[in-house]
Amino acid sequence: MENLRNYITALHQAIDLLPHSLIAEVIDILERARLQGRQVFIMGNGGSASTASHFVCDLAKNTRRAGLPNYRVIGLNDNMATFSAYANDEGYESVFASQLTNLVNPGDIVIGISASGNSKNVLHAMSEARKHNTTNIAFTGFDGGRLAQLVDINIRVESSIIEHVEDIHLMLEHMIVKTIKDRQQFQLPLGYSAQLSAD
Repeated sequence: MENLRNYITALHQAIDLLPHSLIAEVIDILERARLQGRQVFIMGNGGSASTASHFVCDLAKNTRRAGLPNYRVIGLNDNMATFSAYANDEGYESVFASQLTNLVNPGDIVIGISASGNSKNVLHAMSEARKHNTTNIAFTGFDGGRLAQLVDINIRVESSIIEHVEDIHLMLEHMIVKTIKDRQQFQLPLGYSAQLSAD
């Protein structure tokens, strides 16, 4: 029981240190991307791959509303045939960057999830994204790793316990999607919103 209490106490402490202003900034970026027809790419490895897929699912499905465009969101770890082909033929470090090269446009959003911030394939993809004038976002933990230096916004979980970092990364995607859902009821129909976002 003590182990359980310690886990929960430390998790609460890490949650309390989350950078609310950066999370709000990510929400604003995603809302603008939606109205402007930008693509959103999300990626991660292992447990972070699961969080990335979950984020894609929630952002694509749970934010739909009549009068607003749907999110154009793509999970870079979800097509196993493509993923394994790049891994086999070009190396695991290329699996995300090679997909981005084919699909990314200026102004798109690229989100990398890496607890350590040092996943080589995520780093390669972010380096590739930077060549295309994208907005780059990371969810990290520990000290943020090299990924923190490659992105415009790094939301770092202040913990060195990987389970806590991964717990909170999933919470972050839920907070972001839930806030978008709650806020969209106040948004104007598509034509008006798009015009306002361009002003």
